[in-house]
Amino acid sequence: MTINLIGTGNVAWHLANQLAKIPECTLQQIAGRSLKKGEEFSHLAEEVTTITSLKPATITIIAVSDTSIENVASLLPYQDTLVVHTSGSIPLETIPQDRKGVFYPLQSFSKKDTIDFTNIPICIEATTQEDLETLQKLALFLSSKVYHINSQQRKQAHLAAVFVNNFANHCYTIAQELCDTHQLPFELLHALLEKTAQKAIDHSPSDVQTGPAKRNDTNVIAAHVDMLQEDDHKSIYQTLTASIIAHYGKEL
Repeated sequence: MTINLIGTGNVAWHLANQLAKIPECTLQQIAGRSLKKGEEFSHLAEEVTTITSLKPATITIIAVSDTSIENVASLLPYQDTLVVHTSGSIPLETIPQDRKGVFYPLQSFSKKDTIDFTNIPICIEATTQEDLETLQKLALFLSSKVYHINSQQRKQAHLAAVFVNNFANHCYTIAQELCDTHQLPFELLHALLEKTAQKAIDHSPSDVQTGPAKRNDTNVIAAHVDMLQEDDHKSIYQTLTASIIAHYGKEL
């Protein structure tokens, strides 16, 4: 199985490093517009700076920004090979080739992180059963968790991931700002942060909700709102509080 990889961002970086370790696969070429970024991948595969320089491969993985996927795919110089993208929110049909698919690792990637692919869910989709089986084979080389889901399901998974990751992390950012403002070490919250995430994994998140909103403790809620100095922090607190109270059948 030969693989071409287009992109030099965070997802491409981690995929390239993992794919290069698979004995059954040959990471043939990596394409990126930036020669400097491409040099970071030079120990993994042949680097090219133009898509038209790519040679045919069993699978071509497009790991670029969502808005660039269609244009990048249209520039490929070969036909009748499987072309896939790695986006969580872009439909399969965005790729113009007849043989198309999706290879979406559901994880947040930063180059500085050490990533263990073993337990990262990989969501796959393809237009034919044969190509789906090829993607499954590749995915299983990387992870034990492979899911066949369609484009609509993948968009919903991506939306859910925004709540779990991006929104939650922004709440962590606000918490750190509050700690910094009042000369408190953020590590005071590390154990709670870890425990909250683990409880959500071990149980239904709805079953382990705690706090003043769950109790509808209006005195504490009002005091918290008064303590917050930033209007956007107040708005976030009030919106989340109202949502929690509504979820558990109570009214403000």
